[in-house]
Amino acid sequence: MAYTTDLIRNVALAGHGSTGKTTLLEHLLFSAGAIAKPELLESGKTVSDYYEEEIERKISVHAALAHAAWGDRKLNFIDTPGSSDFVGDVILALRSCESALILLDGRAGVQIETIKTWRNLDQRGKPRMAFVNKLDEERSSFPVAFVDLHDKFKAPTVAVTIPMGEGAGFKGVIDVLNQKAWPMPASHDQKEASVPVPAEFAAAVAEARALLCEAAADGDDELMEKYLSEGTLAQEEIVKGLREGLEENKIVPVFAGSALKNSGCAALLDFIANIAPDPAKLAPETVVGSEAKAVVDAKLPLSAMVVKTQIDQFSGRLSYVKVITGKLAADAEFVNSADQKREKVAKLYTALGKKLEDVKELCAGDIGIVAKSVSLKTNNTLCAPEKAVEYLPLRLPQPVHAVAITAASKKEEDKLAELLHKAAEEDHTFSVHFNPETKETVISGMGELHINMILDKIRHSAKIAVETRVPRVAYRETITKKASGEYTHKKQSGGHGQYGRVVLEVEPLPRGQGYAFENKVFGGAVSKGFVPGIEKGIHQAMEAGIVARYTVVDVKSSLMDGKEHAVDSSEMAFKIAARGAFREACKNAGATLLEPVNALTVFVEEKYLGDVMSDLSGRRGRISGQQPIGGGIVEIKAEVPHAELLRYSIDLRAMTSGTGGFEVAFDHYAPISGKIAEDVIKAAAAFKTHEEEEE
Repeated sequence: MAYTTDLIRNVALAGHGSTGKTTLLEHLLFSAGAIAKPELLESGKTVSDYYEEEIERKISVHAALAHAAWGDRKLNFIDTPGSSDFVGDVILALRSCESALILLDGRAGVQIETIKTWRNLDQRGKPRMAFVNKLDEERSSFPVAFVDLHDKFKAPTVAVTIPMGEGAGFKGVIDVLNQKAWPMPASHDQKEASVPVPAEFAAAVAEARALLCEAAADGDDELMEKYLSEGTLAQEEIVKGLREGLEENKIVPVFAGSALKNSGCAALLDFIANIAPDPAKLAPETVVGSEAKAVVDAKLPLSAMVVKTQIDQFSGRLSYVKVITGKLAADAEFVNSADQKREKVAKLYTALGKKLEDVKELCAGDIGIVAKSVSLKTNNTLCAPEKAVEYLPLRLPQPVHAVAITAASKKEEDKLAELLHKAAEEDHTFSVHFNPETKETVISGMGELHINMILDKIRHSAKIAVETRVPRVAYRETITKKASGEYTHKKQSGGHGQYGRVVLEVEPLPRGQGYAFENKVFGGAVSKGFVPGIEKGIHQAMEAGIVARYTVVDVKSSLMDGKEHAVDSSEMAFKIAARGAFREACKNAGATLLEPVNALTVFVEEKYLGDVMSDLSGRRGRISGQQPIGGGIVEIKAEVPHAELLRYSIDLRAMTSGTGGFEVAFDHYAPISGKIAEDVIKAAAAFKTHEEEEE
């Protein structure tokens, strides 16, 4: 069945790890009849956790798409990971869906990943709902979690469902909006059935409904006027007010339940189907190179964004797409805006986890999969041949943890490189590059767990043994004062010899200027034809280093004098002479080491602030400021040497019980001296010896 835009709902399930997102999705799908039986996480058979690494570790690693029909509506759900190591998949889900359902553990309330997700939604202006889960467990409290959510985010929360009891006394939920009670089923694989509200909860329902009416009236002047005069609203008026309030992000509907016991699912499905925004109601997509915005509209020519690329061993390349305009049909021809190549849709699917279901078309607002496309990659836009368009790429965070990697056997280096690049194509928060300065292949990700999961997959699937280590730091070298030096290259070996004499003057440039060259020779002491060779020699000397074999930067070299031979001089001779002259000049120019310094932003709970600040000072960090950003989280800004951050993702987790997070970016190079410089020089010498032994 093809669904029109107004009948589609896209919802991302997000929140802190172990709040029950995968379990809730399983029971939502069961309640809606999309699956015959809900599986428990321990079984390894849930719809959304189907990768080997997810089954083995019992955590979500990848965003998973699933859908269900509720009434005449199609509900697309994207289950997201709860660990910050896999935040890229959370971002693609929030970009693809018009609203998010944030899960809270009824015992813990708001946690660090809840706060990060909330901030991301704020940046996108996306509506959100909340589901307080695990209310059947001891120490779980719906009122406490509700107040925590309201206080930490100053959010306009309103309860749509409330629990009937808590902990051992939990009996189910009451749908305040529709005034029905949904007792907890006897078993998790039985569906909920509604009954009249028990008399003992009548007062609680009346109080909650009054608050619901107030929230519904808050965004509409006419409804507010009626509510103030009559003290209540009709059912259709409450629905209208809630729908508009959610679309405009003026309310946060909150639901109660226990996903594990299949309690609270039916009322939640009702609300999503009837009140959550459809794709045409919300923020338009930004078009690259244009001030125009693209709204979800089935009447316009086709355009869709690739939000995820997955390479399946059976189905080949799978491109997850969100259709923005028009309709995407099986066998339709499209253009990939990245390379302007025309292509035809080979297969078009919708998904229920790993199960792919053939569809004939996807309407604007729907999410599905194009299979076996040879050109589509994450962030590409596919569009109608007659109407070119390109959408703004996903805003993904920079990797924060890196390791140098080699295959244990040199024969497997090429195969390892191929697999690493394949992983980077699927996951844009993972990168691989060869650093020519340190002569290492470096892989980077969002944390130690993120990288280990990728490497474990390579080890198991390809049987390749890999070795990892802390990457070497790409230091730089420079000079601190003006000096001169000369060098004569003279070689006679029968026939034409080699001769060239170069006199150079070097002086420091402002940081970041890189390199400059000036020819100050007058009178023809050095022919102009040899000057390019001299510049090449200087560049070679700068690349080779003068203190510890690191690249020299921010130096101006001036050619002051020289001498050539009518027969024996050549560009090669002057290149060698220039290298020697540069080294000699730098010996007297106060050569020093520079280290890369990063701009660091750390997000921590207030209770860990002192420990983190002290640790940053111990890492030679310079703290430039701190400020609370809501939810009990403090943002710390600092500049810290890159060498001190090589294991920071691991250390910060240890300091903050896994709750801290950070962002990092290169900022500038700064001089180092004393013991730190001595250690760097010793390490460089040891590396040189190791290289020579390997050769």
